[in-house]
Amino acid sequence: MSEPSKVTVFYDDRVLNHSPDVNAAFLPGRLDKRVRSILSGLNVQWKYPEHPGRIQAILDLLERDPIAGLEFAGGQVATREQLGRVHTTSYLDDVFSLRDKHAWLDVDTTAVSPGSVEAAEVAAGTAVAAVEAVVSGRTRSAFALVRPPGHHAEPVRARGFCLFNNVAVAAAHAHSELGCERILILDWDAHHGNGTQDIFWADPDVMFFDIHRAAPFYPGSGGLYEVGAGLGEGTTVNVPMPGGAGDVAYLKALNDILVPAAEYFKPDLILVSAGFDAHWYDLALNVSYEGFAAMTGIVRALADRLCDGRLAFVLEGGYNTESLSYGVRSVLDVLAGGPVPEPRVCGMEEVEQAAAYHLSAFTEEPPGH
Repeated sequence: MSEPSKVTVFYDDRVLNHSPDVNAAFLPGRLDKRVRSILSGLNVQWKYPEHPGRIQAILDLLERDPIAGLEFAGGQVATREQLGRVHTTSYLDDVFSLRDKHAWLDVDTTAVSPGSVEAAEVAAGTAVAAVEAVVSGRTRSAFALVRPPGHHAEPVRARGFCLFNNVAVAAAHAHSELGCERILILDWDAHHGNGTQDIFWADPDVMFFDIHRAAPFYPGSGGLYEVGAGLGEGTTVNVPMPGGAGDVAYLKALNDILVPAAEYFKPDLILVSAGFDAHWYDLALNVSYEGFAAMTGIVRALADRLCDGRLAFVLEGGYNTESLSYGVRSVLDVLAGGPVPEPRVCGMEEVEQAAAYHLSAFTEEPPGH
């Protein structure tokens, strides 16, 4: 076990106020009919997957099974200036006009409830607070426990449960106000961070590294040859994975691609868009809790070596509340100085246990021989 390291979880209760109701009759006419038709064909009642219970499950687990040295700090509301660095004025006007309302924003089922706009402002602002604490040295590392998530939100469009791009807002703030000249964003959510890629597509000062399940899995972007453009060509790195990929493939991608890319780029700050839907409980990929912990160990070592340990995580997806909560805890445990596990190929340990149990029966000649 390494020396204890101060890690701070940034959290604000206002993020729980985002709670879209899919049964409310607030869709515009044509879209209303289309979505109602889809929902009526399901065998079970569909509920909005990105719900407040996701955060509550994480908090409950950390209360039941606390991590020594883990500290909590409050969040804050993002300013319009901070949001405006990554989103257009017209888009912000449209979103703010939905304050205190029910509305659907697009066909990806991105919706808002009366408390959603404030929750989204707080989510982005809390990511900013986490980065400010890390850059100032008030904490060694930070985890912004926020929702709605952000990495699908584009400069002019809400997508995939995301309203404001939290990690992009935090990165732009660090670059504009905190003196960070180069920022590395690692996105390990199962879904490609199309919004983050779009925002920094031509920006040479932000390296965006995304490992995700390959198209046609949602949102369908993130191909291998999508590498940025203009001055930012080469600072977008996509690693699309097949559906069966798990710990071994993920760790190889980080060690063989992320590490040399980061050493070449020399970031002043590392941010992680930390989604946990790559766990097999979310039926997208096959990453384990040990896999998330081991990836955290790799990223923490990079931050220690390249940017004085400045490292902040921002919560993205993960919709099975058990794998989400235990995945987050596995990350926080490593950040707090816990041991970094060495994941094994799924099933190997069980096979070895079975072999130890059974094989002794076959070491002697059977009766009658």
